[in-house]
Amino acid sequence: MTKGPVRLDVAVGYAVPRAGIPAAVSFRKWVAAALAGRIREADLAIRVVDEKEGRAFNHHYRGKDYATNVLSFPAELPEGLPEGVRLPLLGDLVLCAPVIAKEAAAQGKPLAAHYAHLTVHGTLHLLGWDHEDPREAECMEQLERGILAGLGLPDPYIER
Repeated sequence: MTKGPVRLDVAVGYAVPRAGIPAAVSFRKWVAAALAGRIREADLAIRVVDEKEGRAFNHHYRGKDYATNVLSFPAELPEGLPEGVRLPLLGDLVLCAPVIAKEAAAQGKPLAAHYAHLTVHGTLHLLGWDHEDPREAECMEQLERGILAGLGLPDPYIER
């Protein structure tokens, strides 16, 4: 497996104070690990939000009236592109800082490791992975475990 895409552009926006939240370079590393050997070029955006904005996104796009840890929005390429034109747009991730912090504390996980897991998880969703049924969930979790282990991070699914 390669170290990551040949070309990767990850734009990170912080809609919350950055104290305690990983730097953009960390998010880029985690996305690259999730994409390694799977895709050669990618552009995506990550937005770290507060609970109010996270709830609004989840309500608007999923009909759920609460903030969730990560939302993935795969890119929809514009119609009418000439044949053979490929855009490396992967999509957008929205990470809700307060939810992630609460989960990490409740699960006894380092905050950065939880951000890494959710970034990898969300990136895999952008690639089409899902966990709607138990078999899909197990496959996706195994993939996440392997990616995170490659980053030197613990299994996120082990109870602590």
